[in-house]
Parts: sequence; C-alpha cells; structure tokens
Amino acid sequence: MSDHTASAPSIDDVDESSFATAVVEASHTRPVVVDFWAAWCAPCRQLSPLLERVAARHADDVAVVKVDVDAAPRLAARYRVQGIPSVKAFRDGAVVAEFTGLQPEAAVERFFAALAPTPADRLAAQAETAPPTEQEALLRAALEEQPDHPAACVALARLLRDRGDADEARRLLDRVPADAAARRLFAELQLSVDAPTAAELDDLRSHAAAGDGDARLALGRALAAGGDAAAALPVLIDAVREPATRDAARAAVLEVFAVLGDDSDLVRAWRPRLASALF
Repeated sequence: MSDHTASAPSIDDVDESSFATAVVEASHTRPVVVDFWAAWCAPCRQLSPLLERVAARHADDVAVVKVDVDAAPRLAARYRVQGIPSVKAFRDGAVVAEFTGLQPEAAVERFFAALAPTPADRLAAQAETAPPTEQEALLRAALEEQPDHPAACVALARLLRDRGDADEARRLLDRVPADAAARRLFAELQLSVDAPTAAELDDLRSHAAAGDGDARLALGRALAAGGDAAAALPVLIDAVREPATRDAARAAVLEVFAVLGDDSDLVRAWRPRLASALF
C-alpha cells in the first residue's frame, strides 16, 4: 500500500503463514484490525493513509495489520472477503466488527474507538498484574464501571472461591451466564460442594459396589470434585442409566464437561456415551 503520511507509521503485512500468530493469537491480548486490500484497488490506496492515521491514535490499544488478498486468497475466502477494502476487527480469535469500502475518517475513528478498552477493561487488566492485596479492589472497581464485565466477574469469583466465599462467587458468575470461563468456574463450584474426605470416599465406594444408586451418584460427584474426572465419568454415566438418579447424574456429567472444556479428550470420548445412556 502507498500514500503513507509522515506522522503515521506504515502497517505491517501479514500473509497466510503468519496470520495465525499475528492476528488470531494476538487478538487474545488486544484487538487486531485487519485491512484486506490489493495493489490494484484504488479505494484501498485511498483508505491506507486514513487507516494509518487512525491506527496511530489507537496504537496502545489496537493492533493493525494488512493482508494482500491476491497473495493470500485462502485467507480472503476463509473470512468471506467479498469486496475490498474490507476491514475486520478480531478479538479472542474471532471477527467482532467489520466494514467494507472506503469510509470517512470519522467513521473509521468510531470503529477503532469501539474496540479500545473500556475503563472496566483497563481495571480488570490492571488487576491481572497487581499484587494480590490490590486485586480485589481493582476488580470491584471494574464491576462498579460495568457490573457484568466477564473477566472481572470471573477473576473476582476465583478470589472469593479461594477464600471460601462460594455463595458470592456464584452470584457474580450468574451475571455472565454466556461466558465460557464463568460456566466452567460455576461448574467447579457446584462440584466442590461434594468434595469428600478419604473415609467418606471409601464409604461411598462400598455402598456403590453394593448397588446403592444414590451412593453411585454421590461417588461420581465426589470423584469429580476431587479432580479425577476420568474415574468420575464412568460412575456418573452408570448413574444416568438408572431412572432414579438419571436427571441428577446427567447434570453432574454436564458440570464435569463444563469444567474440562469442549476441547478435552475426555469430553469427546464421553459425550456420545452420555447420549447413549439417555436414549
């Protein structure tokens, strides 16, 4: 691209080999704006200096790169670039905002401003590196700014869990039910209620072996609470097969899945077995 201004730095090129690192991975740290362009595109050449000026004003908060669609056709196809210039903003590995075609500078400025961290974002980020004695105050200040800030809710809930205040932790997590990290932590809290002593665990094993369905369910939850999901899941799936414990056992299995995450080999192995046990 051309027409760089003297005050604004040029925007780095990204190709198919570097896109995953420079855009997808980097967007987990801060938003990354990608300018899909081509050398023959006149509107692209007009947008270039404008984009560089706005990018320079937001350099601390938003990264910006460009992709030549002629040199990276697979990226253009993957991200459904149907016209250029096409500008897409990535956050946490996904496209969260975009526009196509030449835009006035005021519109581009608004696009960038919407991506920049909010006061709550800044406070939550500050808490990540703050001394432990200061973290709670920063997180509570973030939640004063935005009561349903996902990162602040989850981080504060973890602090509360670690000091034994599970009830307030659950109330915080209830504010962000769609957040994956919040769902996982909530499931951990639910399972932790069933963490047994060694003697209790032996007693549950004995009763479960004798055919006690309620003991089998309790044993599965106890094993999961103790962090042994591999041992817990077969016990809980057996409990799913029993009408008396089916619903509670299914809920417990889903809690274990939530704790492990969708990428877990155990989840992939046991999800079809849960479906089989139910139907």
